[in-house]
Amino acid sequence: MASIDPNTTAKVRAGKGFIAALDQSGGSTPKALQGYGIEPSEYSGDEAMFAKIHEMRVRIITSPSFAKGKVLGAILFEKTMDGQADGKPVPQALIDRGVIPFIKVDKGLEDEKDGVQLMKPMPELDALVARAKALGVYGTKERSVINLANPAGIAAIVKQQFEVGAQILAGGLMPILEPEVNIKSPERAEADQILMDEILKALDALPGGDQVMLKMSLPKNHGLFQPLVDHSKVVKVVALSGGYKRPEACIQLAKNPGIIASFSRALLEDLRYQMSDAEFDQFLGDAIDEIYAASVEKAA
Repeated sequence: MASIDPNTTAKVRAGKGFIAALDQSGGSTPKALQGYGIEPSEYSGDEAMFAKIHEMRVRIITSPSFAKGKVLGAILFEKTMDGQADGKPVPQALIDRGVIPFIKVDKGLEDEKDGVQLMKPMPELDALVARAKALGVYGTKERSVINLANPAGIAAIVKQQFEVGAQILAGGLMPILEPEVNIKSPERAEADQILMDEILKALDALPGGDQVMLKMSLPKNHGLFQPLVDHSKVVKVVALSGGYKRPEACIQLAKNPGIIASFSRALLEDLRYQMSDAEFDQFLGDAIDEIYAASVEKAA
């Protein structure tokens, strides 16, 4: 088994900052670009679309505010990882700014069954992990979705997440397991509880010194995930914004000790293509400050 850098793991465990999720993929890219102020009529075809989103991501990670020590890590889409920023591979550009690179590895979701959506097969996962590790990437992220409090469905989600996590650990990267509970679920609180119980069983069964990270929806009942935060097999629990606007996402995050943000839309929602570089950095810096505060300064 390839080794994972213990110094980086210690930095993640300390959690002095948050993880920026810059991993919108094919299906979510047009919406992300539209939010940034670029309409679908302004590009034609996938290559042009991915070029536009790459420009946006490079603008973010090369902005001065991104390198002020408040962004702990960044999750990249595969095409972003393979691209360049400042004339060097994007993971190295992040490392040079003190930001830990992660890579999204899932290939999207299966159709819903038993109230959940499992991940599609990933036949090229080993090759992607090896390529990412060679580029200096520290960890991965893979997402599945829970819509209902179905015990069988949630058990299947957790089983798949931990199986993929074991494969990633064997390749020498740190997996972020992301079994997202839909915050609009009518059974959200029950789903949160079933999910936590299943994860705790899976964590207790992890062999030897294996550890994982977890990316969770913010729980309906504040502090519910404290047993996950405190578990010896968990390096860090990070939270997705899940559709909350940034102010509400930060309020909810601040009520959950030990959990830091891994926000996407809530980080990027005020940024626009048309802004000057100074304006762009100002708005990005304000968002970073707000999310950082909610990650490290918890409500009483």
